[in-house]
Amino acid sequence: MTPDERYQVQLENIFEGPMDLLVHLIKKHEVDIYDIPIALITEQYLKYLEWMKAMNIDVAGEFLVLASTLTQIKSRMLLPAHEDEDEDEDPRLEIIRPLEEYLRIKSAAEKLAKRDLLGEDTFVRNPGLEDYLLNREKAVIDVGLFELIDAFQKILENLTPIGRMEINADTITVRDRIVQIVDIFETKESVTFNELFSKNADKSEVVVTFLAILEMVRLSLIRIAQHTQTGIIRLFYL
Repeated sequence: MTPDERYQVQLENIFEGPMDLLVHLIKKHEVDIYDIPIALITEQYLKYLEWMKAMNIDVAGEFLVLASTLTQIKSRMLLPAHEDEDEDEDPRLEIIRPLEEYLRIKSAAEKLAKRDLLGEDTFVRNPGLEDYLLNREKAVIDVGLFELIDAFQKILENLTPIGRMEINADTITVRDRIVQIVDIFETKESVTFNELFSKNADKSEVVVTFLAILEMVRLSLIRIAQHTQTGIIRLFYL
């Protein structure tokens, strides 16, 4: 398959932006936003960008801007301090301040989203999803792109070493894989993330499945939730 024929995921139309990746890394490594280990977070951030490019996921310009900012802050922190000079402002404040503002806005948005909407539950398309969320209201969370990437990377670890993840000409297309997944939902109310990846599948097939899941999220065909205790990620057809 030629580069022009390879399936490309438009990231900004699906999930989160660069600040969400930064928040994800901070939570993943359990660090204080006011004491960010900038070298570690910058390294991890750049690795995620490289991985998404390898997966042919379109990385928007905002991701590259934040990458540049983190790299610059890292460089400034490596410069030696001079005792005879006035104490300089912590370079990390350049990212901490917008991060604080972003978290405030995100928290306010989440609170608004939890408010009851008139007629929201009048017509339920998927009773399985409603039961799952209602019965485990405090036990599940919606899953974003970066949690999916973490789960997908674990699956890839059991395959051959990761290089440039090309989609071979003989591999089933993303659209065909979406049709197959929809057929699965005809017999099941929900399916776990791992169930969609065959143990005997090659790397190309696994990549196509992952891209199909992302496309289904973009099209609002599925919702993805994760159990906070077991870590199991489950997909629901909407």
